[in-house]
Amino acid sequence: MHFLDEVWRWFATGSNWSGSNGIADRVLLQIELSATVVAAAGFVGIGIGFVLGHIGRGGFVAVNSANAARAVPSLALLTLLVIWPVVSLKGDGAYASFLTLVALAVPPILTNAYVGMREVDPDVKEAAKGSGLSGWQRFWRVEIPLAAPLAVAGVRTAAVEVVATSTLAAYVSLNDLGGFIFAGLNTNDTVEMFCGALLVAVLAGLTDTLLRLCYRLVTPEPLRHSSTYRARSRGVVRGFRPAAGPA
Repeated sequence: MHFLDEVWRWFATGSNWSGSNGIADRVLLQIELSATVVAAAGFVGIGIGFVLGHIGRGGFVAVNSANAARAVPSLALLTLLVIWPVVSLKGDGAYASFLTLVALAVPPILTNAYVGMREVDPDVKEAAKGSGLSGWQRFWRVEIPLAAPLAVAGVRTAAVEVVATSTLAAYVSLNDLGGFIFAGLNTNDTVEMFCGALLVAVLAGLTDTLLRLCYRLVTPEPLRHSSTYRARSRGVVRGFRPAAGPA
């Protein structure tokens, strides 16, 4: 109970909320960094995934190469980038953090976008072709809307990972919520460390909830009652199989 009292006192202290080192500014910085990273990773991952899924070529190599990159620890990659002069001279660690998090976010987005496009029913595509739609029209008006739910599920996974991992940016002097965690580690202040971790967990949970709603919005109404929809609302495709089936 004493520890919980200390946690409550920490959150109730006004100085922890105000100023450039306060909770409010750090939350905004973490949201800004995470949103920028997810937007960039989404542009790259969804674009490549949809195009490769549409043409049906190169997907195996691209998806598996992207997933193999996930084996590289984010902290190790961040350290390498921050000591590389070309990167370290840009933005006091912000650029290195951005590149590291984009590398983390692209694989699940690309994988889901590709699998989502490949899972579009061939009969639906044939029907669209028979109705006189051109290749571009079929891609834009039929395939993308049907692949969008799984692509959004990939964005959801990536966004939660980015929000949680962006705390590493504090390791290279970016003043986000990770600063509380690193400060607590440096001073052996378990209360500050716990409060920082709790804030990150809450932010990640809110991100997951928001993107779960987005997933529901982009899913056609008839598909919302299927077992596939319920399974994907809890998780997403993380791997790739040449004959992609439901997750």
